[in-house]
Amino acid sequence: MDKYAVFGNPIKHSKSPAIHSKFAELLGEQLHYQAILAPLEHFEATVNAFFDGGGLGANVTMPFKEQAFAMCQQLSERAQVSGAVNTLKRLESGGLYGDNTDGAGLVSDLLNNDVTLKNQRILLMGAGGAARGVLLPLLNEQPRKITIVNRTKEKAQILAELFSQYGEIDYCSFDELPDSSFDVVINSTSSSIAGVLPSLTEVHIADAKAIYDMVYSDSSTVFLNWAKQHNTTAILLDGIGMLIGQAAEAYYVWRNVYPPSERVIELAKQKAV
Repeated sequence: MDKYAVFGNPIKHSKSPAIHSKFAELLGEQLHYQAILAPLEHFEATVNAFFDGGGLGANVTMPFKEQAFAMCQQLSERAQVSGAVNTLKRLESGGLYGDNTDGAGLVSDLLNNDVTLKNQRILLMGAGGAARGVLLPLLNEQPRKITIVNRTKEKAQILAELFSQYGEIDYCSFDELPDSSFDVVINSTSSSIAGVLPSLTEVHIADAKAIYDMVYSDSSTVFLNWAKQHNTTAILLDGIGMLIGQAAEAYYVWRNVYPPSERVIELAKQKAV
């Protein structure tokens, strides 16, 4: 049976095995997909052992996306630009092909929920691997401007300069964030995992049409709970749709067929995945 996996640390919480198993079921395909805990110091060896054992493809989650990038002999454009890989595929030559499907998953989830991105002012919180992975697909939607805000201004500046050729980007630290509202607010940090709110004020989200937290959980995240108190009209979304969207893109990379992602999103919201 065709073998796939997701690598991360931690990994116990991952919904990827359930999502890909549901994709295969709905498509009438057979595959085996498992979650593998990769030791922090031995990610590359763990991945190589999987592919040497017959693995055909893998997903990569925190904190290994940049290490996965370095392992690849071939890269998609979106992986090259982001410097991070979340999808690996074994090449016939024995090497690895790397892609980054995170941004496609985020954009498809926003558009499927009737969120307009063109000509909008987008606030992107965080400047780590998650932000890197979504910037190019967001910029391809032609927003008016993306502002990257990060605890460390220098990291935000690096990202802004890296992607500046693709669209209008600004950057600042949280302390420097101007007291004005944005149209779309996206949290790419892991603050909600720790139950900590990012350093925004209600002014920054007052007029937002959509507020997105890339973290997903069985209940509303601490960030979305806070946002709901200060903006009662915005579309509030957690990362489950993005997770399933990027998984669908990865499935296509591996098997050249798009699974019914919208159906799986429905099932996930019903706690059936």
